[in-house]
Amino acid sequence: MKKILVTGGLGFIGSHTVVELQNEGYDVVIIDDLSNASIDVIEGITEITGISPMFEKIDLKEKSSVEHFFQKHNDISGVIHFAASKAVGESVAKPLLYYENNLNTLIYVLKEVLNLKSSNFIFSSSCTVYGQADEMPITENAPVKPAESPYGNTKQIGEEIIKDTCKVNANLNAIALRYFNPIGAHSSAKIGELPIGVPQNLVPFITQTAAGLRECLSVFGNNYPTSDGTCIRDYIHVVDLAKAHVVALQRLLEAKNSSNFETFNVGTGVGSSVLEVIQSFEKVSGQSLNYKIAPRREGDVVKAYANTKKANAVLGWEAKSTLDDAMLSAWKWEQNIRNLK
Repeated sequence: MKKILVTGGLGFIGSHTVVELQNEGYDVVIIDDLSNASIDVIEGITEITGISPMFEKIDLKEKSSVEHFFQKHNDISGVIHFAASKAVGESVAKPLLYYENNLNTLIYVLKEVLNLKSSNFIFSSSCTVYGQADEMPITENAPVKPAESPYGNTKQIGEEIIKDTCKVNANLNAIALRYFNPIGAHSSAKIGELPIGVPQNLVPFITQTAAGLRECLSVFGNNYPTSDGTCIRDYIHVVDLAKAHVVALQRLLEAKNSSNFETFNVGTGVGSSVLEVIQSFEKVSGQSLNYKIAPRREGDVVKAYANTKKANAVLGWEAKSTLDDAMLSAWKWEQNIRNLK
């Protein structure tokens, strides 16, 4: 069994990817600092897969801790790097926190990956690298524009760091997965999106509002140049996204990559507005949602949805779940953790 390191592996996307890796027979070791995740997630992963993954609580900003970890685990065959702060609004308010956490940690991990016998690296990138793209759907060839937020900028710079490192290290093979908006939860309702504090993402705010934890959902702006005035995003089920990471990793492990740095969009190819997401939730849950229109939020692009043809053709991957599927799974997860019926 090949050993795979998943940084940020107790987070939303990380935990679902750990499940898919273990389902495929990989030996997984997780690093997480638990700053935005719960140790209880390990229990959910174990219940789903029947395997308890190795876990080490490490702050990747501590360079010596990263070095020590890789000295102990020098038999790692691949790294999937999720560990990062990820809220657009928070990054605007706290830019230095985002630059320190998202870039220093990447550099420290990448330095150690270069010393491994098998230097395979999957980077958790984002559609935010495109900024406000000129054309929809967005292809991988779309120009990378000035970022709309410090968070988006860390993803742009992160890709540049990896690309520059690949240029001078032929043994390093990396794929940046530029994904759109992950939502939903595992069908077992044993793992899902569990933000600490006030949710920064739309769907957990919707489910928490429906569950009575939040009084009202704010829809940031209804005067955008879209069909209903609200922002449009490409919402992808987190399990579909997790499976894309496994397929990308296998591509590197089997040396099928065409260059040692590749990028792929990971989305559904369908754009949905904020109001359409609310309507989908109301349909699958049978509940009316309390929401209000609020002022626009700094850092938000008007619309972003993916052209996924490259991932479909080259990786042989495609999203299977619909928006309704994802919203229903997110609601079942919320009901499970709040003991609602």
